[in-house]
Amino acid sequence: MKVRIGIAPPPGDTPGHLAGLAERAEALGIDSLWLSEIVHGPSVEPVVGMAYTLAATRRLKVGTGVAILPGRHPVRVAKQLASLAALAPKRVLPVFGLTPARPAEREAFPVPGPRGAVFDESLELLKLLLRQEKVTFHGEFFTVRNAGVGPLPAKPLDIWVGGSGERALRRAGRLADGWLASFLTPGQAAAGRTAIAAHAAEAGREIEADHYGTSLAVAATEIPATVIDAIARRNPGADPAGIVPVGWAAARDLIGRFVEAGITKFVVRPAAPVPSAERWLDEFAEHLMPLQN
Repeated sequence: MKVRIGIAPPPGDTPGHLAGLAERAEALGIDSLWLSEIVHGPSVEPVVGMAYTLAATRRLKVGTGVAILPGRHPVRVAKQLASLAALAPKRVLPVFGLTPARPAEREAFPVPGPRGAVFDESLELLKLLLRQEKVTFHGEFFTVRNAGVGPLPAKPLDIWVGGSGERALRRAGRLADGWLASFLTPGQAAAGRTAIAAHAAEAGREIEADHYGTSLAVAATEIPATVIDAIARRNPGADPAGIVPVGWAAARDLIGRFVEAGITKFVVRPAAPVPSAERWLDEFAEHLMPLQN
């Protein structure tokens, strides 16, 4: 299976640093750059950031890791993705989630019904719009008639999702093309992969074997309290030491255990702000890029 390791900006990074980060990542031959959905703060909005980064580079792939779909109209999202794919073919990597990582930001994504049900219907409509020239759809929450967002990508975009709860795993298997987990141990990720494959089989589908990934925060000297708190919210009872490696050697070891568990796509980010993003990228390239095949 194809192992690929991308990067995400340091926490709290500002839009002014994005150009330098993307240019350095491209110069180093890094596979991909991923932008998170953080509304209350300085981080760049992910769709805007994708457009900017794709325009500033020629080979670097750019993804959302993850953007929130419920609260955005799927027709407009489909139009954005189709436009990006036309401008930068084979470099657009959309991943969507159910709720913002920060609970206070949920109100920025109002939905017309139960959030999980809206997410499912949004995914269904989004995929139709990115695969068919014209779509007529009558759902519980969305209705469109003879809608088209073309030109469509020559190869349909893969739509990945995040989340690790029971319903999230079922959604990934039944509706998505891949899975990007976060704050899981390798054992938990392996169990999630198995569950997703089973749900896909029940729906008469199959997720490609190398379409399972995870986000990975790497700490420099110790795991920050903010990350420990996030793990406690997202994965209660889990030992942070089994989820966040401290140092590059530990990161290499953990990635190896994830690969053994069937997880082959990685989004690596600093667990805390770094003194020099350029130096961090150089260290990433030295220590982690050789793990790709």
